[in-house]
Amino acid sequence: MTAHTPAELFASTAPYYAKHRPGYDPDLYTLLADRFRLDGTQRVLDLGTGTGVLALPLAALVGHVIAVDPEPGMLEEGRKLAAERGITNIDWLRGDSTTLPGMDIGPVLLTVMGAAYHWMDRDQVLCDLDRIVQPGGAVVLASGGAPGDLEPAPWLDVITEIRTRYLGPERRAGSGTYTHPKERHQQVLERSPFSHVETARWDRPLTRTVDDVIGYVFSLSYSSPAQLGDKKDAFERDLREVLLAFSPEGRFDEIIRTEAIIATRP
Repeated sequence: MTAHTPAELFASTAPYYAKHRPGYDPDLYTLLADRFRLDGTQRVLDLGTGTGVLALPLAALVGHVIAVDPEPGMLEEGRKLAAERGITNIDWLRGDSTTLPGMDIGPVLLTVMGAAYHWMDRDQVLCDLDRIVQPGGAVVLASGGAPGDLEPAPWLDVITEIRTRYLGPERRAGSGTYTHPKERHQQVLERSPFSHVETARWDRPLTRTVDDVIGYVFSLSYSSPAQLGDKKDAFERDLREVLLAFSPEGRFDEIIRTEAIIATRP
């Protein structure tokens, strides 16, 4: 199998990510607005923004969002979405957690991070953010919760079966494999400058079509078009076939979670 850098994998997922990721529960933004009295004047950093899943909704609540991502394709998708929605108060910057100290971001009230936090040196980035986040501010980690927190929908097993057939049993990441961190984010935060940790969760039902499911699968770095290469079309054909055998009406229901970890200085 051809080796790919994480940047190549994420570049190939960008169009699918923007269209087929469900986004976070609207109650997350209501909580942040209330908790931090967001009134359209604050500055927020979205580190590892991807296509702006967090940045775009937050832009309506604050004065300015700095959206940082290492992958130009992700940033371009984010810019397109912002333009379509008439959002003009987001700066889309190329960079990552390792370049953050030299980026002259300036003070922010909140730093938000989504799934990208898994890929970072989690302890180091929190030390770096201690120099950026204002007094009274916070680090906010948004995710779908830790693996195993929710009972997975049974049709996800069908996807795993086909992915394993094409890509092997391990979740691939670039030229190696991805292992979910054994230590939960809360534990890392509790030894950081942002050691006061609160967690909020919201669960909601989601129904996908077969095209939605396939798009979602291609939005994942470990089943990305780059990872599949010239097997992509065959993979999609086989995946569609087994999904429709599982659900001939093409309806795929699941419960999805939004988990927000809000970490402040004690």
